[in-house]
This record gives sequence, C-alpha cells and structure tokens, in this order.
Amino acid sequence: MRRPVLLVVAHGSRDPRHAATVHDLVRRVRAQRPGLRVETGFLDFNVPSVGAVLESLDAEGMRDVVALPLLLTRAFHAKADIPAVLSEAPPRLRIRQADVLGPSPLLVAALERRLYEAGLTPADKSSTGVVLASAGSSDPEAIAVIADVAREWRHTGWCAVRPAFASASLPRTEDAVRELRELGCARVAVAPYVLAPGRLPDRIARGAAEADVLADVLGPSPEVAQVLLERYDAARTPLLTALGA
Repeated sequence: MRRPVLLVVAHGSRDPRHAATVHDLVRRVRAQRPGLRVETGFLDFNVPSVGAVLESLDAEGMRDVVALPLLLTRAFHAKADIPAVLSEAPPRLRIRQADVLGPSPLLVAALERRLYEAGLTPADKSSTGVVLASAGSSDPEAIAVIADVAREWRHTGWCAVRPAFASASLPRTEDAVRELRELGCARVAVAPYVLAPGRLPDRIARGAAEADVLADVLGPSPEVAQVLLERYDAARTPLLTALGA
C-alpha cells in the first residue's frame, strides 16, 4: 500500500520570499524522507492552491492524503480555513488533517540555532534576554501557547524570555526589548517565532531595532523539517489503521 501523500498547506503571501522559503522547507522534508511524496498548496496569494493540488491528486488516482498546516499555533486558519478547504476536496480522497507544528522542543532547538547563527553562543545565555516574537493572533489559545513556550524556554538558562507579537496582541517586539533592558539583561536578542519572511516578520525586525541581536526566521531548518515529518507520522497512523494496513 502506498504511503499517504503529505500535502503541506501554507498560508501564502504577496511577498515572494514566503513561497521561496516554503519550497526550500519542502525540499528539505523530501531529502529527510526519500520516497515520501510531498506536495505544497497555498490558501491564498500563491499557486498552486490547496484545492488545485487535491484535484490533481484525485485525477492521478491517489486516495490517501495527510494535510499538514504549516502553522505554529492552532488559530483561525487551522480551526476554520483549512477544514473548509479540505471539505471541498474530491469525495474519493481520504484526507486527514495533521496537527500544527507547535509547540515542540525541536522548534525551540531551531530558535536557538538561529540565535547562535546570529552571533550568540551558549555561554551568552545567562546574560541574554530573549524576545520570542510571533506573528500574533486574536485566538486566546494561540496566545497562551506562545506564552507557555516563552516560559518553558526561560528554564533552559536564558536571563529572561518574553513573548511579543507583531499584530493582534500585545506587547509589541520593541516593548518587550525595552522591558528586558529595564530588567537588567546585559544583552537583548529577538528570536522571530515565524516560519518564513513577509510583512509581519518585517514588522518584528523593525521592532528589534534597539536589540543587540536579531535572529533569522525559522525557515527551512532541519528541526522544522523533522517536526513536519513527526506530525505526518502521527496523522497517517490512524489513517492506515482504519484501512487495515
């Protein structure tokens, strides 16, 4: 029996860097799991659309699909937009929606990777305050998850970790930077908890103007690719069990 297709569902953006980063991440996923068919569909702005990919898979005779939201938290897109798009798929397709990527220790490892790539070292942790800067959401569950990640990350040795948001919620990145300065951290770093470049990550970068270090977005890091594969495996197991595989 063929393994279910992994369909990575990305939001999409007018910023061409977004789609380029998504495709780079998908290439890394393919490299880490040779033989797994991985497709990419976008909810908006970019092609192919999720619906177009599903129609194409159906036309090829594929039957089992794991749709994986390329999202860090369970907010509106994961709870409403994606299920709505999947509900319009060809009826012969058996589709299971995987969990969002976060939270995960692997994502925290990716955040630290980006901070070290930006110039920090493990020896800097105890004197460095970190702003965990996410895109933001009006969904209380999503905001609570970001706060939990920041709280848990603080326990790994950083001077302090504060959540911040580029939209919809407070505090903003620049406010969290100032708070860490006032707290007495010797240096302040901003770690964007976002997957790809775009308008909101650019806003995070502007808010980091007074920080000492600004890390890159998570992007196609190996840790993020591994989380995708973990979510795929967790979603495909019940699907295969139901089919008697």
